[in-house]
Amino acid sequence: MGTTTKREVAANCGMVKGDTRGLIMTTWTKLGTVCGGVVAAWLMSVAVVAAADVTFQHRDDRVDVMLDGKPFTSYIFAGYAKPILYPVLGPGGIPMTRSYPVEEGVAGEATDHVHHESLWFTHDEVNGVDFWAHRPDGEGRHARIVQQSMPVCEDGVIVTENAWTSPDGTVVLTDTRRFVFGGDDAERTIDVDVTLHASEGDVHFGDTKEGTMAIRVRTPLQLKDGSGSAGAAGHIRTSEGLVDGDAWGKRAKWVDYFGVIDGTPAGIALFDHPENLRHPTRWHARDYGLFTANPFGVKHFTGNEDETGGYTLPSGKDLTLRYRFVFHGDVDARDLETQWKAWAGR
Repeated sequence: MGTTTKREVAANCGMVKGDTRGLIMTTWTKLGTVCGGVVAAWLMSVAVVAAADVTFQHRDDRVDVMLDGKPFTSYIFAGYAKPILYPVLGPGGIPMTRSYPVEEGVAGEATDHVHHESLWFTHDEVNGVDFWAHRPDGEGRHARIVQQSMPVCEDGVIVTENAWTSPDGTVVLTDTRRFVFGGDDAERTIDVDVTLHASEGDVHFGDTKEGTMAIRVRTPLQLKDGSGSAGAAGHIRTSEGLVDGDAWGKRAKWVDYFGVIDGTPAGIALFDHPENLRHPTRWHARDYGLFTANPFGVKHFTGNEDETGGYTLPSGKDLTLRYRFVFHGDVDARDLETQWKAWAGR
């Protein structure tokens, strides 16, 4: 698996315009040729998100995403133990995720959990390797998720191919990630589809709360202050009607953190797709602002040692997980449920 050069990525990504209304189906044949049938199938299933003009600008370690010429987020593929999206700006350009540890010294922010880097996808126990907390082995080496190529970066879509490498450099598995960016004045969306490939043999995902599709919210959306934060006043609600601390470890189609940021109503909802493993998923929804959809965690949430969420992906097989982030203003639970149904095709 070769690494795409900066020149090749820049040629694909440079300054590319797209309209999320215009994920035109004539594009899927070309993308399918580049990335195989996975990308073609993904693009064929894309729903219209919103009418924003999406542009990409490439830099050495990231791709900056603009909506109607205004910053939305950056997909950072180098410099960290895993690809991350930072910053993430909601409607009106409001920062929605914690800055630490990407940026330090922001007033009122907690400085706990250095591995909580804005928005990311990974899991703790993968064939016994910790891809979550960046713990070094005895020689000071870390597990990493390393981008191998970016075959697609156009029309509001970024596709990357990545290798999950153990501290000694052994590839444990590979994945293909697809991001679709959209939005308007009222809300912004990121669709994240990850196809995990058991390309190196069987892959076992352990039953742990530490995973998987994750985001760390900004202080005003936290329920409680801690570890140096100041200004937490947020709330949690779920598709099943649970609120605040009752949401942790429970199943739901979607979960939403909401509150007021800089005097403006704001929130982050995460949708779990009905075709995902073990939908509706369980949620590692913490009062201090960590917020994850975790299809592999069971006993850590239920406390029942006789249950297990461990999952083995057989050699040569794939597993696709699909999510949508909605960065919104003042919406109610009925609006989110309607949006989930439209996205999920229900």
